[in-house]
Amino acid sequence: MKSERNKTIDFSLSDGEKYEKYLLRCVPSENYRGEADRTVIGDLFTAIGKVKDRSVDLLIVDPPYNLFKDFGGKSFRKLGKDDYALYTEKWIKAVIPKLKPTASIYVCCDWESSLIIGEVLNNSFILRNRITWQREKGRGAKRNWKNSMEDIFFATCGEDYTFNLDAVKQRRKVLAPYRENGVPKDWEETADGKFRDTCPSNFWDDISVPYWSMAENTAHPTQKPEKLIAKLILASSNAGDLVLDPFAGSGTTAVVAKKLGRKYIGIEQNPTYCAWAEYRLEKADEDKEIQGLKDGVFWDRNAKMK
Repeated sequence: MKSERNKTIDFSLSDGEKYEKYLLRCVPSENYRGEADRTVIGDLFTAIGKVKDRSVDLLIVDPPYNLFKDFGGKSFRKLGKDDYALYTEKWIKAVIPKLKPTASIYVCCDWESSLIIGEVLNNSFILRNRITWQREKGRGAKRNWKNSMEDIFFATCGEDYTFNLDAVKQRRKVLAPYRENGVPKDWEETADGKFRDTCPSNFWDDISVPYWSMAENTAHPTQKPEKLIAKLILASSNAGDLVLDPFAGSGTTAVVAKKLGRKYIGIEQNPTYCAWAEYRLEKADEDKEIQGLKDGVFWDRNAKMK
């Protein structure tokens, strides 16, 4: 039994009609017709063909990293470098026809798979940057450094692409407030303190990995935080745009897209994860909150939020 404060979403499909309805909202890949705002149960390479060509504004990909991992009974086994590169090339070739010429692409990876993914991405897209975010969690090692960082490659299909800088600025406390002619320079003085909205860098240390007392937390083994995905969606899409996640997991990309007024398509082969996604999407109808995002700005974790 979970404690009352444990909000982790981890129901099984055998838990009765209460949760079966969420699975019924999903669309099996053989019945999918390419509609937006759908969670599709099926293999990426089967379902992607139903997505309309040149319809996707933003692609967010969290593929299996090149290590052994069990995903609810379906496991991914570590491949040789050449084989993993071929696997990466395969899913890239599958999604390319679905992207608009103005589309942006973000691909999550760990330090080891990034050495392969970055090179393969660069063959098909314009590689713009590599974001590194501090996961905080991670097992210690006796003969190595603790692995608590992950990378996200940022790429575009072309030179014409969306980047909404003002939508992803970070509000930080001002430690050395400078005034010019008695007026705050590049900062604001409020009842809660002195703050500056800064341009975001490619190192993110202000995101908490979902944990048991957070409403967004699920039992998925590699779930990404909503705040992380929100930064990608706000920066590289506009309201009404279509966001595609071909390895949807427990639905974080779809949930955040819905909260932020975007359309979404999530493809996931595990039916239980799809049901979790639909459960979260229902909750998103009423709860639009995203960790650390308030009044159109991402607050630094050391800054006060009302």
